[in-house]
Formats: sequence, structure tokens, C-alpha cells
Amino acid sequence: PSRREIFLMHFQKLMDDFLLHYLNHFDKHCFNVKLHDREYTIGQGEPEFTVVVHKDVPKKELLESTQLALGEAYMRGDIEIEGDLFHMLCTFLEQADRFSLDRKGLRNILYMSEKKKDQAKEVSSHYDLGNEFYKLWLDPTMSYSCAYFKHEDDTLEQAQRNKVDYILEKLYLKKGMTLLDIGCGWGFLLIEAAKKYGVKGYGCTLSKEQWKKGQERIKAEGLEGQVQIELVDYRDLEDKGLIFDRIVSVGMMEHVGRSNYATYMETANHLLKDGGIFLLHTITGHDEVVSEPWIRKYIFPGGTLPSLRELISHAYDADFRVLDVESLRRHYYRTLMCWYHNFLKVHDVVAGWKNEEFVRMWDLYLAGCAAAFYIGYIDIHQVLMTKGNNNELPMTRWY
Repeated sequence: PSRREIFLMHFQKLMDDFLLHYLNHFDKHCFNVKLHDREYTIGQGEPEFTVVVHKDVPKKELLESTQLALGEAYMRGDIEIEGDLFHMLCTFLEQADRFSLDRKGLRNILYMSEKKKDQAKEVSSHYDLGNEFYKLWLDPTMSYSCAYFKHEDDTLEQAQRNKVDYILEKLYLKKGMTLLDIGCGWGFLLIEAAKKYGVKGYGCTLSKEQWKKGQERIKAEGLEGQVQIELVDYRDLEDKGLIFDRIVSVGMMEHVGRSNYATYMETANHLLKDGGIFLLHTITGHDEVVSEPWIRKYIFPGGTLPSLRELISHAYDADFRVLDVESLRRHYYRTLMCWYHNFLKVHDVVAGWKNEEFVRMWDLYLAGCAAAFYIGYIDIHQVLMTKGNNNELPMTRWY
């Protein structure tokens, strides 16, 4: 071989040695690594899956962020998984404390603007991918949040209907009441509330696609005078002079941003009547540290998970009184697995609309989030509270 070929051989060996050395950090579970026609075993025991490396993952990127480097390599097809992607992600997330993360180098991803105009763009980047896209793998209710599986054999659609019914029961609705849904999505909850309880519903969203579908649904149900959805930021509602008997917010708090938590709670407080009920349904983190660069870059720009303790703290600062807190973590694991398996069935259609990299990105997102909930890396809570004290509600959990 020529001197150049010898140099490249030595250089490649150095890269291989580093990648293997780096992956050895994650040896809690046994797995194989296929690298340049050679196979290596990491950890002790029987290999649970195989990481196939088609192209080197740069050392600089691995040291800057394990999550981002491996996530992008998977998206590009530079690495593949032989075995169960969900299981592999569970094993790596269990060892997330061993991930590299250069916060300073990735500050533009980890600490995005939380100004109103920037958040509108960030929300649109995810939810305005198109109603036809979401219709492919969501259930017919078009619910894009944690379902509630009351029975082992519940379908995804039934579980989503269960979730909405459960929330409406927790809100203790009476005919003629007014209900605000902050971040109302495609409007299914508001429409169900209007039909089943005779309330007057008002929803706000920043997604043009969701707003458009919401208008179609309202018209189809003949609820034009009873349900209204507007394309408006929740922070602008107070200026409209609106006030409600009940407020609900499902899967929206994740887009609020830590610097806006106090504003969010104060706004809800001002919009709710004294003694009114507020149900907040949100994914929660275990701490207040932002450390998810891949999902913030590719899936939810600017997305931030509140911790339960800071939610409760801000709630009491805004004169709310917490009645109940319920974790639905295992329900969201199951919901995401339903979405993931639905998405696997429409790969070809999505690839035709987008490309293979987009498909692999969404595989990683859906399976990764399912894994995160399954192992308890993240959680999801429904927090039920009243504005001030309310001694007129039942003394037991009526729902």
C-alpha cells in the first residue's frame, strides 16, 4: 500500500478505536457493534441488539452531544440498529447520565428565544406539517396527546375518547358554563364538551393547520354559536376582556418556556372566575435542567419540560389551590407505541412526501419518547386546581 493508504488505515483505526471506546461508556446492557466488517461486543452477557456503523461518527460531535451526534447519524443512515429500536433506546436512556453535553457550544439550541413572535414560529414548525400528515397515524379524533387506557383492550381511538371524557369529568362541568382550552389543537375536546355538557367553548392555538381543521369540525357539528377557536396567543386573551368558569390546557405547557411560566399562571388566573377549576395536563421533567438538544433541534424547537415542583410553586404564586395530581406516565408510553406502530405502516407514503431522513427522524422521535416514558426518564401529570378555595365541590374524587 502507498503511504497515503497506510495513513488512512491508521487514521480509520484511531477513529474506530475512539468510537468503540466511547460506546463502552454505555455497558450496562450488552450489545454488538459492527464496524468495517468487524464485530465487537460491549458489556457482559448475551447481546440484546446490534449497532451497525456504516460511516464514522465524528469524535467532536460525540463529545459535544451524545444525543445529537448519534441521533443525526441515525437520521442520515450512518448507523442502523439490528433489533428493536425501542429497546435499544431504553437501554441508552437508562444511562443518560453518561451522555456528553457541551451546553456552551449548543447554547443556540438549548436556550432559544422565548419571545412571542419566535414561539409562534417554533410551534408552527411542528404542528403545521399538515393535517394530512397527522391523519396518517393519529386516531380519527386527531388527538395528539396522552391517551387514557381504562381497559387492556382499548383501541387508541377509545383511549383518546376516554382521556377527553376523564378530563371533562375532572372539570365538573355544568350546562351553560364557559370553558377555555389553551392550546386546543384540532378542537376535539371543546366539541365534546359542548355536545355532552352544553357548555360554551373557546379555544386558542398558534397552528394555522389546527385552526383550519377546527373550523371545519365546528361547522360539521353545527356548533358555530357554541364553540369558537381563534388563532391567537394565550397572552393576548386578557386584552379581550374574557373570563371563564373553567380552563383546560392539554400538552401546551411544554411550549410555554421557563421564562414565561409565571406569566402563564398569572394569565390563567386572570381569565378564570373565583372558585373556577383549572386542569393542566403536561409532560414533566425531573429537574429544571435543559438537556435534550436533538429533540429541540429537530422536533420541538424551544420546547421545555417543566418540573412538577416548579409548576406547583408558580400555581400557588398565582393564587391557585391544588386539588389533585395524577401521573399518566404509562398511558403515554402506550399511546406513543400506538403512534409509532401506526407510523411504521405509512413509511412509504411519508417518504414520498418528505424523504427517508424525515422518516427515520420521526421513528426516532416516537420510539424515543415511548422509551423515555417507559423507563421514567420523563413523566406526565394532570394537575387539578381551583382559583382560590372552593367549598362547593364534592369532598371526594367525583371523577
